[in-house]
Amino acid sequence: MRLDQNWFSEVSDEDGYALSLKYDKRLHNEQTAFQKIEVYETTNFGKLMVIDGFVMLSQRDNFIYHEMMVHPALYSHNNPERIAIIGGGDCGSLREVLKHDCVKTAMQIDIDERVTRIAEIYFPELCESNDDPRAELKFIDGVKWMQAQPDNSLDVIIVDSTDPVGPGEVLFSKSFYRSCAQALRGDGLIIQQSESPLLHNESIIQPMKKRMTSAGFNEINTLFFPQPVYPSGWWSATLAGKKSISFSRAEDCKNNLISTNYYNSDIHRAAFAAPEFMKATS
Repeated sequence: MRLDQNWFSEVSDEDGYALSLKYDKRLHNEQTAFQKIEVYETTNFGKLMVIDGFVMLSQRDNFIYHEMMVHPALYSHNNPERIAIIGGGDCGSLREVLKHDCVKTAMQIDIDERVTRIAEIYFPELCESNDDPRAELKFIDGVKWMQAQPDNSLDVIIVDSTDPVGPGEVLFSKSFYRSCAQALRGDGLIIQQSESPLLHNESIIQPMKKRMTSAGFNEINTLFFPQPVYPSGWWSATLAGKKSISFSRAEDCKNNLISTNYYNSDIHRAAFAAPEFMKATS
């Protein structure tokens, strides 16, 4: 991270890439037991949350990420009733999950409670469903929690994780995917953010797919969407199932049963169209 003349910059020397956002002031700076959390008031992207020097979200564009992490998976499941979100401490994914009336329980498991408490202060719009009676917020180790879940107990797992470095690396491991596969019912699905297809196809996305396959997932599809505040501005999530995956609730989606700003049935179908360079490495 480099700060210079009121510009926040996330610099990746490995990728030869940097993202900068101009800010008016830093609103919050806290070292928790797990990570450093900062919040900035930017000039054009609203409030910005940064963890350990990496951009987590901005008010201006987070709706794209949260909608695409949730709705493609939930609309690809016939009856998603029991949902687990691993990570997701800002609560944006939880809010999107609870837009679906069919959901009976949505559990958010994030190890650092301070992320949620800071989001409640600076991003209250993301936390508006935290008091929904179907919501359960657990501030514990998500990997250990998943290992302890009964077999065939979950319909959808959403891994709203940080980058696969440091503490987040285990969330991209074969052992974690195996625990997820065991906890999912036969028609269950897992979706996980899978970084930039432009920068990380060979280093993250393709190895991730291989680990998912080894862990027992038989169909794996990556979907794509723009994300201006993330490296390259082009992001992905990978959806996997033990059985075949289809747009099973397409009619519900088309009928606009929930409110979204980016996602719709046409976006759902288009998002799974892979660029040629990724077809060659799949």
